[in-house]
Amino acid sequence: MKYLLITLFLVGGFEFVYAQEPTVTTIILVRHAEKGTDDPKDPELSEAGKQRALRLAQVLKDTKVDAVYSTPYKRTRNTVAPLANTRGLSILDYNPSRKEEIDQMLKKFAGGTLVVAGHSNTVPGLANYLTGKTAFQDFDEGDYDNLLIVTVIESGKSAKAVWLTY
Repeated sequence: MKYLLITLFLVGGFEFVYAQEPTVTTIILVRHAEKGTDDPKDPELSEAGKQRALRLAQVLKDTKVDAVYSTPYKRTRNTVAPLANTRGLSILDYNPSRKEEIDQMLKKFAGGTLVVAGHSNTVPGLANYLTGKTAFQDFDEGDYDNLLIVTVIESGKSAKAVWLTY
């Protein structure tokens, strides 16, 4: 009987030891800041955009960030550059239309926090993809202050989004 109780305790104990909290990954989605008029295909940030990029770094100064992603355009990269620079992080490229890349991000940085810069027509779609809902529509062309914080619990199981401005 004593051995049976010890065995049951050990088996139960191992289950307890191996029981884990769900993995929570946070994705901070941001549209690029105000763009300049210097190049219609790949513009730099305007002065207002440069200020907004600095503000983004300031807003997130106390947030642990594990990776910074951007589409390969000057305006998106320059929006997250101050944040990446203050953290000593490289800006990683991604293609918002390739959902497998998004899935790889989630897998690679599971349990971490990612900042992902995109566009008026990609950030809402990414939020919809991550949450599994269609709550977000493309941003207006003049909206540059949107910040969507998506919390993914166990990739594919549950996600919530909070829409802020900065």
